[in-house]
Amino acid sequence: MSDTATPATPVAAPKETKAQKVERLKREKNPWNAWDEVRQFASEGRDSVLPEWTGTYFKWWGVYTQGDGVGVTGGVGGEGKASEYFMMRIGLPNGMLTAKQLHVIADITAKYARGIADITTRQNIQLHWLTIESLPEVVDALTAIGLSPKGACGDVVRNVTGCPLAGLDADELIDASPLAVEIAHKLTANPEFYNLPRKFKITVTGCPLWCSYPEINDVALTALKRVKDGKEEIGYSLRVGGGLSTEPHLAVRMNAFIPQDKAYDAVKAVCEIFREQEVLRENRTRARIKYLFMRNGWTAETMLAAIEEKLGFKFDPCEEGPIAKDLYRDHVGVHRQKQEGLSYVGATVLNGRLTADQLHSLASLSETYGDGQLRATIGQNIVLVNIPNAKIPALVQEITGLGLQVEPTVFYRGAVACTGTEFCKLAIAETKGFTKWLVGEMEERLPEFDQQLRLHVTGCTNSCGQSWIADLGLEGKKIKKDGKMVDAYYFCVGGAVGEYAGIARQIGYRATAEDCPEAIERLLRGYLSTRAEGESLRSYFRRTSDEDLRAQLAGAVVSAVERDPAPGRVPANVG
Repeated sequence: MSDTATPATPVAAPKETKAQKVERLKREKNPWNAWDEVRQFASEGRDSVLPEWTGTYFKWWGVYTQGDGVGVTGGVGGEGKASEYFMMRIGLPNGMLTAKQLHVIADITAKYARGIADITTRQNIQLHWLTIESLPEVVDALTAIGLSPKGACGDVVRNVTGCPLAGLDADELIDASPLAVEIAHKLTANPEFYNLPRKFKITVTGCPLWCSYPEINDVALTALKRVKDGKEEIGYSLRVGGGLSTEPHLAVRMNAFIPQDKAYDAVKAVCEIFREQEVLRENRTRARIKYLFMRNGWTAETMLAAIEEKLGFKFDPCEEGPIAKDLYRDHVGVHRQKQEGLSYVGATVLNGRLTADQLHSLASLSETYGDGQLRATIGQNIVLVNIPNAKIPALVQEITGLGLQVEPTVFYRGAVACTGTEFCKLAIAETKGFTKWLVGEMEERLPEFDQQLRLHVTGCTNSCGQSWIADLGLEGKKIKKDGKMVDAYYFCVGGAVGEYAGIARQIGYRATAEDCPEAIERLLRGYLSTRAEGESLRSYFRRTSDEDLRAQLAGAVVSAVERDPAPGRVPANVG
């Protein structure tokens, strides 16, 4: 027998998970401190870009690799192929813009982004077709006008949204825009919060319409009035844990009155609590703060206790004030401001898409007719503010001449669409072109339709188009028709925010893109022919069974089909 020991077989190290890889990369580098690397990539060309930048670090600068136009079905592992180009989001805290800033964005759009820009559902402006060489030039141009893409993506505090009419709306309880801007300036791109478990979305509004959708944000403050010791006081209600994506969850309200001077501190405390949750760093698909409530046993009481412990301060318990009504929240049309003699004009931008020329024109119109102030909305629209009442008719005519609508049809007004396969690597179906065509079809088929209708189209199960809170949410998929795989959409019905807040029902129906108009026409005609006197579409949906709604869509009784599972990882750019 030999005295020489047989060497042990080396044990392979366990393969690093996606979550572990991202967490490691974040520990190794704060991308906000490494922009010089991007300048070096720009000087050396696209092939020099390191994979940790294309896969992770670019997102901290609001940048993603752009898909090749095919979407997820053209790739592997739940993600499509990347092209040589990039997309970028420009953060606009509270959606506020000046004409000077918009002119510069228009110039950037024309020079670097093939002349198109999209308003997003978080009051950002999104550009496409950017080359690696252009990225430093675009960021420098934005920095010069006080804007930045930093924090528009990544595991960070995202663009802080708010009511676009803050400070102008005659019905608001408080102008919350200074608080929204304070939160944005202190938390977005703050190195203390560069490494959160995932994205963190905040909204602040003093608007009684709750037009920034507090129900679906990670943290939301809505204005609240109370009477204490005989004195009226305005503060905020606090909600935590809202979000959509593949597993939607409406934010949970804390039983607390948040005084104005504690509002920023409360939001920061929730952000710190989120940062500390190591359990949320184990799986990227379950890393949002909502999962503390959905899977980890947290309640409104435990969250409030954690916030108060952070602050060393106890909030007064307080019942919720009036809930936002089940009405339009988009500020579209002409409305009087609280400033005497002034109005604002909310223009509907179908799918949020604008050309460079339209951007320049809107900026110029805001200067000619107003004081150069504009606001982007989460409905992918634009608002021109501080317009003297006498100038309104001429301005409306000018806006209409740009191809936008101030008095849109219900189909045009309620349409929202995400990026889709045109640019997104995770999308399954095309969205913006389809939505434009679908709106035109419905306007022709049902010109008499008289109800509010939020018609949201999203390119995959990740719900960037917010299909879960739409009256009709269409979720992109592929099915075979006549031997070919074609775009199709799975229908969700009856989602809402506000008074009847709830997640849309999956009713088990799908249709090819070309069959969607006929199906929707059948559904809406069924409502028109059977509704009770004064019954809204949403009330009708609530009282009608999934089976009956599915039969109306299909034109016959049909069996339910299951919704497809998510094709891969939940991306950092959802929502």
